[in-house]
Amino acid sequence: MSAMNRPEDAVETPSGKDAAYENFPVGSWLLPARLRPHIARFYRFARAIDDIADNPELDAQVKIERLQGFEDAILGHGDAGDAFATAHRMRESLAETGVPAQHCRDLIAAFKQDAVKTRYDDWDDLMGYCILSAAPVGRYLLDLHGGSRHGYGPSDALCNALQVINHLQDCQDDYRTLDRVYLPGNWMAAAGMTVGELDAPRSSAAVRRVVDQCLDATETLMVEARRLPGGLRSRRLAMESAAIIAIAERLIALLRRRDPLGYRVELGKAGYLWQCVRGAVPAAIGLSPK
Repeated sequence: MSAMNRPEDAVETPSGKDAAYENFPVGSWLLPARLRPHIARFYRFARAIDDIADNPELDAQVKIERLQGFEDAILGHGDAGDAFATAHRMRESLAETGVPAQHCRDLIAAFKQDAVKTRYDDWDDLMGYCILSAAPVGRYLLDLHGGSRHGYGPSDALCNALQVINHLQDCQDDYRTLDRVYLPGNWMAAAGMTVGELDAPRSSAAVRRVVDQCLDATETLMVEARRLPGGLRSRRLAMESAAIIAIAERLIALLRRRDPLGYRVELGKAGYLWQCVRGAVPAAIGLSPK
């Protein structure tokens, strides 16, 4: 057994999170069957590097070294052993589809940042992170499906909105587990909020103000995001994106009414399915969901 094949040399640290955890349908039946295996590889790659960045038992330097190993493998450099098999399979997929490696490299850059950065000064600072951690997912899907007449803009807006929604859903767990706070620091200061308030069983008035301000800004992103389905060259991706928009809108509404501290505000299976139908069916016949 080679050194890199030994269990103790594994670099991945699976969290147990899977597609069911996400706020969007991963590789769903809405997308072309021929592309689903490539989407599955991309999701597996993204999940693997995210789990490394989110592992509370690894120190920052170890995380960065492992993430660098993934980047080297994506570029065809470095170790060719089993430890980075997920990245090697992703590189093969990129070669088959012609999608650029930059989207994978941007995700790696985001998770390297997660290893060392735990606070964000303002909304622009947070959006800079989201452009690396969320937007590459949409950009990958656009490139895989033939692109958009509107460019990346509406897709970036939707992905960044989903990332903020996820941050609000997980704000307490992120703070407790990783001491990460994805809330704009200047908004927290203006509201008189301290990070320690995220450890409470329910939101204070100050936490609620910051959450609502984040939702207001996310609604602005959604204005641009709603342009996405109409610009896509792939009808199936348009249906998928319309479903995701409906999911995002519903989650925003729930976060307006419910407290993200103490439990994760999310859609149940029935609610998730309904939002998919509500978005995808009108997109399939060229209408806007009501």
